[in-house]
Order: sequence, then structure tokens, then C-alpha cells
Amino acid sequence: MRATPSPRKRKAAATGPAVRAPRRSATRPAGPAPRSTRVDDAYAAIRRRILDNVYPPGHQALESALADELGISRTPVREALIRLANEGLVEVVPRHGMRVLPVSPADMSEIYTVLTALESAAAEILAARQPTDAELQPLVDATRDMTRALKQDDLDAWAAADERFHQGLVELAGNRTLADAIGRLADRSHRARMFTLRLRPKPVNSTHEHMAMLERIRAGDAAGAVDVNRAHRQRATRELVAIFERYRLQQL
Repeated sequence: MRATPSPRKRKAAATGPAVRAPRRSATRPAGPAPRSTRVDDAYAAIRRRILDNVYPPGHQALESALADELGISRTPVREALIRLANEGLVEVVPRHGMRVLPVSPADMSEIYTVLTALESAAAEILAARQPTDAELQPLVDATRDMTRALKQDDLDAWAAADERFHQGLVELAGNRTLADAIGRLADRSHRARMFTLRLRPKPVNSTHEHMAMLERIRAGDAAGAVDVNRAHRQRATRELVAIFERYRLQQL
């Protein structure tokens, strides 16, 4: 005699096999960006506007206006401004947001004095460890691009290649503290360098100095690399200060 299925089994048989509820995705819907990311984004955006002279020297902006422009709240803007103030790019004005700090001839002389010493240290470190040709390729590419830009009378392209050379040199030295300090000084001088780019002599000598510096580094001549870099930066300082004086510029 066949056993009679229990009511529970009969119900299961009638309705078919049990169907599992679909599993929820482990990925949650995208929410607001983390606070640190918003601060970094605000910092990068405001810094870029200062370096590109979108916010010129003396420019003032309220936190609320900056927040509206960037599409974020005021808190990350406030924290970004504190970082920029610590780097000497802006002054945080209570109840008035920020003011972009100008650079005077005296500021440029001081900045370049320290920048020359620090970058010369980076050149010495790099030459002393005798980097490979593969490591030096970015510097080779930068000097090649400088030469090409001069032939095409493209000063903007030349300036971009010049910046790549100096950044590459510092990065290859492998000293993070040194790189951070140099980066801050380079940011403070960037606006003045770009403003005076077309007022200075065509940078033929500068291009040759970059090539000479590269050769000293490749040869492992640390003292020679320091000498070339120091002469290069000191000449650039004299040119910049002379332009301030010639055009009676009080600040940039």
C-alpha cells in the first residue's frame, strides 16, 4: 500500500520546486563621495585655477561662491583653502573666504634661492646613484620636446616640457620629502614664470642647460650636475627679477 504524502509535500508538489529569492547585490548604490575625496577634488580645482591665472593675484572669493562653482558643500572648500594657505598660495580671510596671494620680486628671489638649493640636492642624489638609460628616458624626451618646441616657436609647449624635466628629475631622486618641498615652491613661482614667459629671451640657453644637466647625471658626475643646475636656476632668477624691474611690476 502506497504511503499518502503529507499535506506539506503535496503542497510542494502542486506548486513546483521552491524558487529562491534573488540575492541582493553586494554593491550598494553610489552615494556621496567620501569627504576626503571631495576635499582633494576641491583642492585640485582651486589650485589649478590659481596656477592658470583664472583666479589672478588679489582675487577674492567667498566659500559659498567657490562651493557653488564646484558643486559641493562649503566644508570641503574650507578644508581645501586651509591646505592652499599652508602652501602659500592663498590667504584665508575670516568671513570673506580666500584671497590669492601675489608674488613680489623679493618673494621670487627667496623662492628661487631655496628652490635652487633643493633641486640641486635632487640632481646630486640622482647623479650619485647612476640611473639607467631607461630611467632617464623621460628627461631625454623632455629635452627633445624642448628643442622641437623652440623650432616651432611654441613657448607653451616648451614650458610644459621644461616642467616635465624638472618634475622628472625630482621624482627620480626618490626623496619624497624633498619632492614635496620642491613642488610647493614650484607652485608658488609657476604663475610668475608663465606670465613672464614671453617677456624673457627665447629659452635657447635654458634648453642647452637642461641637456648639460642630463649629461652630467648620466655620467654620474654629481658635482657637475649640481653646478649646472645652480647656474641654470640663478640665471632664471636674474631674468625674472629684471623683468619685474623693467616693467615696474610690484607683484604678480
